[in-house]
Amino acid sequence: MAIKMHQGLKQTQGLMITPQLQQAIKLLTLTHLEMTTLISQEMVENPMLEEIDGEVERGEEDNSSREEMDAQEATADNFSGPELIEGAKDSFDWESYSDSFNSSSSTSPNMKENSSPDDLPSYENMVSKSQSLQEHLEWQLRMESLTADELNYALELIGNIDDDGYLEVPVEEIIGRSKLERDQAIGILGLVQHLDPVGCGSQNLEECLGIQARLLPERSPLVELIIERSMQELEKKDYTKIAKEFGVSKEKVKDAELIIMGLNPKPGRLVSADETQYVVPDIFVAEVGGEFVVQINDEGVPRLRISNLYKSLMKNQQNDAEAKEFVQDKLRSALWLIKSIENRQKTIYKVANSIVRNQQEFFKKGPAFLKPMILKDIANEIGMHESTVSRVTTNKFMHTPIGTFELKYFFNAGIGGKNGGIDIAGETLKLKIKEMIGHEDTKRPLSDQKISELLSTRDIVVARRTVAKYREMMGIAPSSKRKK
Repeated sequence: MAIKMHQGLKQTQGLMITPQLQQAIKLLTLTHLEMTTLISQEMVENPMLEEIDGEVERGEEDNSSREEMDAQEATADNFSGPELIEGAKDSFDWESYSDSFNSSSSTSPNMKENSSPDDLPSYENMVSKSQSLQEHLEWQLRMESLTADELNYALELIGNIDDDGYLEVPVEEIIGRSKLERDQAIGILGLVQHLDPVGCGSQNLEECLGIQARLLPERSPLVELIIERSMQELEKKDYTKIAKEFGVSKEKVKDAELIIMGLNPKPGRLVSADETQYVVPDIFVAEVGGEFVVQINDEGVPRLRISNLYKSLMKNQQNDAEAKEFVQDKLRSALWLIKSIENRQKTIYKVANSIVRNQQEFFKKGPAFLKPMILKDIANEIGMHESTVSRVTTNKFMHTPIGTFELKYFFNAGIGGKNGGIDIAGETLKLKIKEMIGHEDTKRPLSDQKISELLSTRDIVVARRTVAKYREMMGIAPSSKRKK
């Protein structure tokens, strides 16, 4: 079969996403902190942008900025020099700023030698990050007397330990890659497993708990035997079978269970490099006069305008084609950023306001009254596409009188309505299941089928597997393991 090649012209239509549109879409998905950081970077890279002084009255400045931006946007594509910068004034004393700036100094030009400690960076900006589990184990390991081959093998073991403290790959695979004899490698593995926290480097739960049990101040042979051979029976609370297997009383088995429960099944979690991530709400909801009012968080978001200084420079460089092109490009970019920020805040407000209107019972009475709601409902109400609503609700948080919630929290498909019952949100179903289990008789815990039947008496018709799914999502054990 011969393949022929030929040249030809073909006209097609395609959707091209401009860099400006990409920036606008990106702004929608950013958190409050990420957006303020991006704006700061843009202000550094784009000389056309400057921040409006806080002393100016917001109403007057907003009106003048809007008129100015409309005029500049209309002329950005057809730069005409004097018309764009006519009447521009710059209140900043650039000459004195330039004279006071010392490029050889490591301090800010505005910071005097006798500055108070309050002018220095905050303590939070100087705190070092915490150690990871691997770094913590390696630090202990390097205090041992090991050969180069032993150290390399031990470091590879540590590098394959997950955050819970377990090996992510089979130990035989690591031994096969090392230059050590098998017995020597097993000895080094034991060394790693006895570092602090004890049990890290284990291959399974039984091995992890067994290592910790052997290092207890008062060793218990029964505890070690149960860990080694009867963990499944212990999970099922089958004390009779365990007592019969080891020839002891049920009371001793229960005493051994208490000791095992005191051991740590995830020792790696004792050393964690995870830092606390503080959430800055994008929306505040407050109750005013019996009504819930939505307010966008503008704290830290600078109010931008086109720099008067560079408008003056444009007048002086109007005959320079290269400078004119540079200024036009930066002007378009600055205007688009200002408009994108404004559109982002307006879109977030529309979505948040619509959520509050549709979830009045939730804000008045709590999570148990969360109504089923999907992205399409909000998109239709505010006249936007579902994808836009999805971007707006990503990583955005709302501070309310009853707590702080991610916007995604409010979107839940209805459950139970198709089966003849009433629609209920997934989060509400979780709360009801958790409430039932919290009030059950621990000697006769509720099965998933029984919970399903009890829910049906409240007109919430869900299948047993649905109950099991939401129970597992909350990390609640099945009835066989909850029995006491």
